[in-house]
Amino acid sequence: MFNYDTVTEAIAGLKQRGYTIDFNLEYDCIVCHDTPMSLMPGEFEITEVYRFEGDSDPADEAIVYAIESKHGEKGVLVNAFGIYSDSVSDELIKKLKVQHHN
Repeated sequence: MFNYDTVTEAIAGLKQRGYTIDFNLEYDCIVCHDTPMSLMPGEFEITEVYRFEGDSDPADEAIVYAIESKHGEKGVLVNAFGIYSDSVSDELIKKLKVQHHN
């Protein structure tokens, strides 16, 4: 497992290791608008998780997910801690509620 001090370092480190796709949350899936690609919860695995807590600014709080699709595509999903209050399906919330390693 790698250690990163900031969200920016985590993203850069993951990209260097092949996690090059930028994923975003939709209601019941994650998507990459550039490719375009959309993955339902059963179509990807979270391989690493990094949690960052802002010392003085709550806006600095985020979780960085390293994601690999069942077809081998690798990417990064960054989200604020408020994900569970966003409009996201229960199945996707359950998938993203993994043990935090950082």
